[in-house]
Amino acid sequence: MLPSFIPYQVEDCYLVLKTMKAVYFLAAFVLLGLASKLASASDPSPLQDFCIAVNDAKSGVFINGKLCKDPKLATPEDFFFSGLNIPGNTSNQVGSMVTPVIVSGLNTFGISLVRIDYAPYVGLNPLHTHPRATEILVVVQGTLHVGFVTSNPDNRLFTKVLYPGDVFVFPLGLIHFQFNIGHTNAVAFAALSSQNPGVVTIANAVFGSDPDINRDVLAKAFQLDKNIVNQLQSRFWSDNDSRN
Repeated sequence: MLPSFIPYQVEDCYLVLKTMKAVYFLAAFVLLGLASKLASASDPSPLQDFCIAVNDAKSGVFINGKLCKDPKLATPEDFFFSGLNIPGNTSNQVGSMVTPVIVSGLNTFGISLVRIDYAPYVGLNPLHTHPRATEILVVVQGTLHVGFVTSNPDNRLFTKVLYPGDVFVFPLGLIHFQFNIGHTNAVAFAALSSQNPGVVTIANAVFGSDPDINRDVLAKAFQLDKNIVNQLQSRFWSDNDSRN
């Protein structure tokens, strides 16, 4: 004769197994949620051959929920850009100019391209970040001192001197710069892993915000005299805001 407590043990085991199954399901659900968030952290993959950007809704069609130019009306010009051989005007406060490639056919493809020109000795693409893109830069002319700084708490500086043919990567969201240390003009091309990488230029964001950040906040944060903060807020450069 079986002991009377065996049915209770069986029932307890069943409850344990049922609970474990629920836990596994919940864990899988959480992992799936995290994976979906990671997947959406960059530009989504297109579900069509192309989606040429249009401004007029009347001349476009909806493809997979996006307003696009009617594919039947697409032409080679929608995928073409001319002018990257033309030097940018570096006659500004920082001695550099970014020329973006504007191609309507790039819409939804999660990539962008720019040309960057640097004046001799003083050409600087100042400290900035791209909140939505990693950048890969190739030098085609001149000598550039480049670098980026990692996030807190390490704040490590990774820096390199680049010559024509050299390539350097700036990870997503990290502060980086390029500086022409040569005696001739420098030129580089950069590709970014987003259709709209965004750019936050540190000097502009901190000392050129609209409206101004409270001077006491800046003086405390940067350990500066408020008179110096006033001077910096009056001198920040406002040209070439689309730089990369």
